[in-house]
Amino acid sequence: MSEVRKCELYIDGRWVQSDSGETFASTNPATGEPVALLQQGSVSDVDAAVAAAGRASRTFRRVSVWVRAALCERVAAVLTERQDELARALSAEQGKPLEAEARGEVATAIAGFAAAAGHIKHLQGDTMPAANPDKRVLTRREPRGVYAVVTPWNFPVNIPTEYLGPALATGNAVVWVPAPTTSYVAVLLAEVYEQAEVPPGVLNLVTGAGAVVGDAAVAHRGTQAVGFTGSTATGHTIAARAAGKPLLLELGGNGPTIVFADADLATAAKAIARGSFFNAGQVCAASEVILTERAVASDLAELLAKEAAAVRLGAPDDPATTMGPLNNPAVAAKMDRHLADARDRGARTLTGGGRAPGLGSELYYQPTVLTDVPGDAVLVAEESFGPVAPVVPFDGEEDALALADAPQFGLVAAVWTSNAGRAFRVAESLRTGIVNVNESTSYWEIHIPFGGGSGTGSGIGRLGGMHTLREMTDLKTITLDIGRF
Repeated sequence: MSEVRKCELYIDGRWVQSDSGETFASTNPATGEPVALLQQGSVSDVDAAVAAAGRASRTFRRVSVWVRAALCERVAAVLTERQDELARALSAEQGKPLEAEARGEVATAIAGFAAAAGHIKHLQGDTMPAANPDKRVLTRREPRGVYAVVTPWNFPVNIPTEYLGPALATGNAVVWVPAPTTSYVAVLLAEVYEQAEVPPGVLNLVTGAGAVVGDAAVAHRGTQAVGFTGSTATGHTIAARAAGKPLLLELGGNGPTIVFADADLATAAKAIARGSFFNAGQVCAASEVILTERAVASDLAELLAKEAAAVRLGAPDDPATTMGPLNNPAVAAKMDRHLADARDRGARTLTGGGRAPGLGSELYYQPTVLTDVPGDAVLVAEESFGPVAPVVPFDGEEDALALADAPQFGLVAAVWTSNAGRAFRVAESLRTGIVNVNESTSYWEIHIPFGGGSGTGSGIGRLGGMHTLREMTDLKTITLDIGRF
């Protein structure tokens, strides 16, 4: 076993130890071995990070758009230089397969910073007429100031990019709190910023317990806005703690997929399986509930079981592996509970159904397909965040919509049908931020708006391309009276 690296916090362009004097280890979920030793950040560390971000914000907000775009391009270039190192660290710390998933996530992050560089050059204000002929009215987009950004462990390179790239492009400074289990990857990203010569204080990294440093960052009087991706429950807590601040929250989902009897079942099964088993199901847009017209429910379930059988569980660094372990014990335990509840309510297991033995870690979970799952099962009502495809039968369009809308979520849904009228009718009726027709719920591109439907538990605002830039800026109106110059 190689020596475990000891990491520090990144505040005001310097690497420093936490005031707490304490550390914690992130571990490889496939082996249980430590990946890195990280600083256990404290509230005073957050204070220092917010102060540094505030100082940086006062000057960085005045930096030209073209300079900020060039910084994003430099970050993308350094990420490209270090992509192999980042992908290997990501695979080791998060557990996703190196070849099948980790390299692709880093490539998407590179594209994300490059896209922010391009999009910011087209973020425009408006001019508008006024009743007074001497008045001229214009609007412009300005940085909000200091952002508190809290990110999860399931995509620890790409999800931070969704906030950090647009924040850098729009002239905001950031205090970033990553998930503890994937904080080593965050340290490497901060190193990328340093290597790209991003000005000190524009990015500040504080690792540690979310309940301590994350809470301190979002509630701090020195942060003007908050970005968070994670669970609905934590999102609600953050919204309360950050009361009065602009919020960009991407929260939970259960990816209801509605499959009608006229759908191409073979094509649907392949796409749904990708949505259910990609990243071991640890995706907010995962296909976690497969609502299927009763006449074809058994056929679709059998096709999904064949797709599940093709999944290759194994060590994340094995090129043949297509699914690694779950990231942490809490997620695996939730899968146990959800599957037990479904079986107690009459669901049948076609394949999988529990932990995968013989792989060296209790966090490996079998890709699972259930059929005859009742609509009141916890699997349907909550976000499982594991490799499961529960097939829930329905009778008719209205029944399908009622089942899809019953849970608290409204992030992404999918509809499978060969009837174009039905496709639009159902898509327009679902209360989700995205509806993918004849495609997996997990389909998304970095410029497409992504977020929850209003009044659901899936968040506020939109990530993706120009939409994130608008979310992370204030709209300022300026009026001039040309008769008084």
